Amino acid sequence: MKKLYLLFSLLGWSLTAQAQQTIFSVPSSDITPKHKILAQQQVDINGEQLRSSTTVDFGLGRNWEVGFNLYNVDYQREQHSWLRNDTTIQMPYAPLLLINAQKTFDLTDALHLGLGGQTGLNLFPTGHSSWEGWGYVNLGGSFDNEHYQAVIGAYAGNQRYLAEGSTVGMHAGIDAGIWYEKVHLLGDWATGTHEYGQLVLGVEVYLHKHLPLALGWRRSNKDGDQGLVVQLTYTPK
Repeated sequence: MKKLYLLFSLLGWSLTAQAQQTIFSVPSSDITPKHKILAQQQVDINGEQLRSSTTVDFGLGRNWEVGFNLYNVDYQREQHSWLRNDTTIQMPYAPLLLINAQKTFDLTDALHLGLGGQTGLNLFPTGHSSWEGWGYVNLGGSFDNEHYQAVIGAYAGNQRYLAEGSTVGMHAGIDAGIWYEKVHLLGDWATGTHEYGQLVLGVEVYLHKHLPLALGWRRSNKDGDQGLVVQLTYTPK
């Protein structure tokens, strides 16, 4: 936890404010335009469990956005039941209702710095609800008229949010518009042996200019567990 506090002291950012719009799991550090709404729905599918995560963000202008997240809504297929966890950090606490915020700073025409995070509580605790939090700093770049985007950064959080493993780490991602706003190649990776520590590679197809659908293959750093990620985004851009 000392590492966590040190990181956010250096950033000048507090966890009272993950993910905003993501590539798959890593924040893209894109900002929702002023007075516009962005929504993203993701489902992670493996042999035993379905995990749903929902993000909604509202653009405030001046490179600010705020929103909420409904995270780690886990359905156990064999037990035909919804998972509730607030007792063990072998897995992230679930389900979570979070608020989020993000601010970006333009460094050049192509580069920007993004600071963001999310925090909240268990939605349906078995006992007393506990605080969960996570935040990040990202260096993002847009190239060739935003046809190609990349991000690299650092994150920190508590183990109730991340699960067992290091509470700080690095992450990176890329969005390559090989056929811009038609077909994109996506990929991101985060360090760590908790559930955020994973590699996801996939393709995104635009059903409409504002409605891309992404399919990805996910592999866990910890044990090599694999799964399918389905992600639908409504973007006002």
